[in-house]
Amino acid sequence: MSSRAAPFYCPYCGDEDLRPHETGHGAWECASCNRAFQLKFLGLLTRGLQRNDVEGDGI
Repeated sequence: MSSRAAPFYCPYCGDEDLRPHETGHGAWECASCNRAFQLKFLGLLTRGLQRNDVEGDGI
């Protein structure tokens, strides 16, 4: 697995002509709209980790 997450399209114009930006990890530039942006993973949300233990819900 790569440590760099690659976006599929620019979040501003939707174009797919993206290149890594020189500022560092997670930074990308769009050749179409001439913008630079950065991706960052913030963490997992606790609401996504709820258990579904309902009694009588077995197979």
